[in-house]
Amino acid sequence: MTTHQFRPRRYSRRSVSRKQLGLLYFAILAAIGLQISYPLVHGDVLLDVTLATVYVGAAAMIFHAFLVYGPLFSITFTIITFGYGLAIETVGVKTGWPFGRYHYDHSLGVQIFGVPLLVPFAWIMLSYPILIAARRAAAHWVFIYGGLGLMIWDLFLDPQMVDAGRWSWKLVGPHVPYEPMIPLSNAAGWLFAGMGLMALLNALLSKDRRKNSINSLAPDILLFWTLIGGVIGNIFYFHHKNIGIYVGALFFIYLIPYIFQLRFGRPDTA
Repeated sequence: MTTHQFRPRRYSRRSVSRKQLGLLYFAILAAIGLQISYPLVHGDVLLDVTLATVYVGAAAMIFHAFLVYGPLFSITFTIITFGYGLAIETVGVKTGWPFGRYHYDHSLGVQIFGVPLLVPFAWIMLSYPILIAARRAAAHWVFIYGGLGLMIWDLFLDPQMVDAGRWSWKLVGPHVPYEPMIPLSNAAGWLFAGMGLMALLNALLSKDRRKNSINSLAPDILLFWTLIGGVIGNIFYFHHKNIGIYVGALFFIYLIPYIFQLRFGRPDTA
């Protein structure tokens, strides 16, 4: 056998099929379409949209991880993020640390230790694109950049879910600016819990890609839509104009280093 005939197994699967790409982007667009429909529906349909958005979005992120980094990466990422999210939320519900005193409504479906099954999948949905952004924008400070991203995301999410009655808070002490229904401790809790998760994921997950024919566009779409949808939704539909403006500005400033890397940095390897 000549050297020209030898193809190591780890280099033998470098492409992604059109069918796989089509399925990935269908899931991304479905998740965004569900979010767009959120302020337009009510009652049981609204609840179904809430649940479907998270599960479809999380599935899309896991599938992207599988396509780009392989099954070991995607399985490890899912187990770590699901387990971490469930554990920290269970502690939060039972003790009030680190987020503050809150409880989830039973409308969110099956609960484990007082935490809806949906919630750890929400951690999966946004942790993945934020991890990718953090690794590229702040390679030596992934845990800080990633933790900030999760905290800012929650500044958009919490008022929307509280208004819908999906969870509620017992307010003690100061509240988040322009969010009188959310204690400031929740923002601090998300920052430190997010930093812990990002440190864990960055330490345990490989940075090497298995397939070079697909880039970070799919998780980037979901990440930037979180900014765009949060601004539009809060200003025009959820009656939280100040949240749309100040959280939107904060999120945009946060993303500037990542946008700079996408535009002027090294070729995409994540």
